[in-house]
Amino acid sequence: MALPLRGASRSTVLRSRYIPRQQLTCYPSCRRTLFNLFRKPQVKAKEPAPILSQDNLFHPLSKSPFPPVRVRAEAIKKLAACPVCAAEHSHLHAHTKAQPKAVSFECPDCGWPTHCSEEHWDQDEEHAKYCGRLREVNEDEHDLRSGRKIREFELPGPQDSETAISFANWDVFWYTRGFPSMDTERSRRHASKLLTYPITIGSVLHEHSYLTLNNQRLTPEGSRSLAALRTTLHVPPGAPETEEASATKPEVRIFILGARAESSLPAHVWEQLHMLFPAAILHIFFVGPQVSLPDFAKSKKNMKNPKYVPNIYNPPTPPPIPVQKFTRQSIDRYNVPSYTTPYNHQLTITGMQANYVDVHAQFQETFDPYTDCFFLFNPGFGFPSPYSTDDAGNALLQIASPTEWGPVVPLLLATKCPIFVTGFSPADVERDVRSLSTAPGVAGEFDWVVTPGPNAFGSEKWEVNDFDPRVMLKLNWGIWGIRGQRRDIREKSSFSSIFS
Repeated sequence: MALPLRGASRSTVLRSRYIPRQQLTCYPSCRRTLFNLFRKPQVKAKEPAPILSQDNLFHPLSKSPFPPVRVRAEAIKKLAACPVCAAEHSHLHAHTKAQPKAVSFECPDCGWPTHCSEEHWDQDEEHAKYCGRLREVNEDEHDLRSGRKIREFELPGPQDSETAISFANWDVFWYTRGFPSMDTERSRRHASKLLTYPITIGSVLHEHSYLTLNNQRLTPEGSRSLAALRTTLHVPPGAPETEEASATKPEVRIFILGARAESSLPAHVWEQLHMLFPAAILHIFFVGPQVSLPDFAKSKKNMKNPKYVPNIYNPPTPPPIPVQKFTRQSIDRYNVPSYTTPYNHQLTITGMQANYVDVHAQFQETFDPYTDCFFLFNPGFGFPSPYSTDDAGNALLQIASPTEWGPVVPLLLATKCPIFVTGFSPADVERDVRSLSTAPGVAGEFDWVVTPGPNAFGSEKWEVNDFDPRVMLKLNWGIWGIRGQRRDIREKSSFSSIFS
């Protein structure tokens, strides 16, 4: 009796007589067919039910089902002052020093502690301007902890070499990059906050960047600077963008100075930056006193439940990051607390918990505008320094402070490598740009690379300050770039010297 053909129905196989095993050795395709027909069907594991449903995300912070949210509510009640008390001081006598009361009443509409009493909450006509944003953040925080499968965090793999990536905006980028569909505004906010740091870098350096000469965001000097970097990051026109092309390319170093939250992102999130440049070898350096380092001694349990630290003036240092398979300590190489993770053969991540001036000498002789660039995310150049003052006792701006950015920016300009800076609001960008004109060693020493303006890949999620819930910002709202001024040397002819 002949064996049933591949693809025969189950009933046909069952009607067939028994076939000895030795006969099946000559028909591997039939053997696979029989195995697939008679094997036990696999039962797909059910996803755990979420703790909160999508129609039950709003909770007052102090009554949240999640302890970290309740702890944050307590921190806000100790730090934030009632805005009505701050404006009136009617609850105090005239001869006493006016001190507004701390917030203790939670708004029933947004769930945040906003006023000292229900009476002052009812009197405050300004609260309606930001109440909706606070409620949005409230629901976002509960959604992240709700236990649902957050599909917007499912990141795609390598890009098809025949498919171009568009950096017009978040929506077009997600589509051309193959991300899951962002069906809700909440999904957009979650995904944009997770990816704002690596994709901001990629959108600036990529040859298909939205920053161009046509829209006047890129200057002629900036075009020359980025052309040098893109020569190393990309292959020649017409050649495929494949990892084989990286064999002869030098390493591109991206220095992220003053790193905080960006240093705590999982390595696979930074891999998304590498996937934008499949033909490049990237080395990302996080440098700053608040860089998150792996804690080789602590257990995973302690790392998953870090203690909440309020955000008062400077953001807190992020908790330790997980130790990757190949993570190693690098203190012997950089002489500061540091680590290095060779994530794959084309991406390496190094973190150094130190001020940049302490490690600059180790790189000073190796900087090259064709392979190196700097990114400073929300550095606060124009903010008053909490540590340094001038001769008159006035606070210096951070870009002029000898303990902050004062000695750093002139060192960066001397490298002639491009420096890209972000800000969290239009006012913040303007404040930082204005500070350049007064900073010693900076004013008159730079050329514009990218003119100040919105960043198409800033976070769309509002961040609330613990010391005042009315103060909200969006990470990396705007971006601009500079480079150390180039002074070309021209030879003076003997003929022209007669008339000089």
